[in-house]
Amino acid sequence: MANIRDLKKDINYVLGDIIEAVYIVDAANNKPDSKEGAKIIDSAITTFDELIVKVNQRNIENRPAHLRGVKEELEKKGAALIEQLNTLS
Repeated sequence: MANIRDLKKDINYVLGDIIEAVYIVDAANNKPDSKEGAKIIDSAITTFDELIVKVNQRNIENRPAHLRGVKEELEKKGAALIEQLNTLS
């Protein structure tokens, strides 16, 4: 089973890095506070909240499988957010 603390850190780092990248791209393109960037940031924050709630669920039958699912969901949603980030210009 993955260490829960490490999983929470991964969620925080991945989504935090995506948010930081949005700010960097917006600054590089002279578009501070762009609507597209704000959408990506909102999606990252929503994803963070959803994943942390799932990690903190304790009444799960097969907790290790549940946590692996959360990690896979982080990878999928993180990749989708990165694709959206790559379209910013």
